[in-house]
Amino acid sequence: MTASVAKRKPKLPSQALLAKTFHWVNIIALLLMMASGLQIYNANPVFGGRAGWDFPDAVLLGGWLGGGRAWHFAIMWIYSLNLLAYGVYVFVTRRWQHRFASSGDLKALRASQNEKRKNFAKHRLIYTIIVPVLLLAIASGLAMYKPAQLHWLAALFGDWQTLRTVHFMTVPLVLAFSLVHSLLALKVGQLRLVKSMFF
Repeated sequence: MTASVAKRKPKLPSQALLAKTFHWVNIIALLLMMASGLQIYNANPVFGGRAGWDFPDAVLLGGWLGGGRAWHFAIMWIYSLNLLAYGVYVFVTRRWQHRFASSGDLKALRASQNEKRKNFAKHRLIYTIIVPVLLLAIASGLAMYKPAQLHWLAALFGDWQTLRTVHFMTVPLVLAFSLVHSLLALKVGQLRLVKSMFF
């Protein structure tokens, strides 16, 4: 009886070890960057000036402004290089052919009666949309990291407050992507698919 139960137990989808590694590094780095970024935010809130709302100590990393900046800039390199490595991996393995939206996906969203096909199209669409958001987060972060050396990049955002606001607003967009990305994965492959990406 135990053997028959084991046979009926669905097997986890197979994911490449590199894909799992990229996901783990991405999530850990993103959480550390958010915590240290909120530490920096508390020193000079983007919204509301000095009287702006502070985030609680429980979600902060760094202890003070200098500590938050040190953590944020250190993890920035890990996060950015991981994204770059993942981009190269997607390109070399040709996974981009199945990851990014095409005209066929847009057509499926409008006219397809196949719910599974529409879910895949939605997944590829948000996967495509997040790319410019990540590039914007990195570009605005680098402009604040080295405003003198990268003055031309900082100038693209206008003034300093606009630059800080743009950088801050990329955070909820990345979080929204992560949530939708996970929910669509659950819808397409249930918890088995999500587990396969990490274990």
